[in-house]
Amino acid sequence: MNELYFFILYFFVYGFLGWCTEVAFAAWKEHRFVNRGFLNGPICPIYGIGVGIVVMFLTPYKSNLILLYVTSIILVTALEWATGFVLEKVFHNKWWDYSNMPLNLNGYVCLLFSLIWGVACVLIVDFIHPLIHGVLALIPFAIAVTLMVLLGIAMLADLYITASGILKMNKRLETMQQIANELHEISDKLGENIYRKTIFAIEKQDELIDTVNEKQDEWKEVFYEKQEALKGALVEKQEDFSEALENVSETLDTVSDEVKNRIYDLRLRYKEYTNNNSRTQRRLLKAFPKMQSGKYQEALGALREKLNFYIDSRK
Repeated sequence: MNELYFFILYFFVYGFLGWCTEVAFAAWKEHRFVNRGFLNGPICPIYGIGVGIVVMFLTPYKSNLILLYVTSIILVTALEWATGFVLEKVFHNKWWDYSNMPLNLNGYVCLLFSLIWGVACVLIVDFIHPLIHGVLALIPFAIAVTLMVLLGIAMLADLYITASGILKMNKRLETMQQIANELHEISDKLGENIYRKTIFAIEKQDELIDTVNEKQDEWKEVFYEKQEALKGALVEKQEDFSEALENVSETLDTVSDEVKNRIYDLRLRYKEYTNNNSRTQRRLLKAFPKMQSGKYQEALGALREKLNFYIDSRK
């Protein structure tokens, strides 16, 4: 019972410290704050469980540096591989990927990071954990249990919110992929060249109409102030617009109205799905930049591209 009590305390402490480490590394690498945890809150469960297991089971071997290092590598590597495997099977997403690293296993683990984790675990067991255990042992039992219950409830609620957000994102990706597949089918039927011209024409038509609507009041206001000077410029703009719209219409005339409307509707829906992401979904995309979808990689790429554009626009 005493071991379980301390293991739970270790879980929350090392889960929080692991989160701090991930955030610090991301801040150093990207020069901005990124919540690198799987959950919304400041805790990384994989660190809490992993380091908790290491300190609970390997502390007796701390006097044997080589044995401690080797067993730490084995334990942490096995846990990271199992976590990556389970998360992918449950949520159908690969959250991190070491496939480009040498000596990796299924992209879940690689030798370099396993060796680094081994060094970290040795430092924790030999130097950091004795201090943390000493502090935790000073906390009154009733206060510690109360904290564990409150933190546990908060983490479970966070887990529910995160899992719900992931499932909704997967559903969004599935719908986006279905839309993309239908557009590909239309492209195959029309021919790639005609399809591209049709898409360009639809986009150009919308762009021209939006430009006129946005600038109409501005043109009128300026026109009344400098009527004679700008009269010719306004006529020229109108002629340019008419000519451009006529060219677009000629392209669209080669495709049936039914197909044009279907393409337009599909692209509009795809754009809406790309833009409307929840806070949890945006956070996960930022936290796991190498995340891959087992079924909907094309749609996931569109979401990530939109997110990167949003981030770049705020710099």
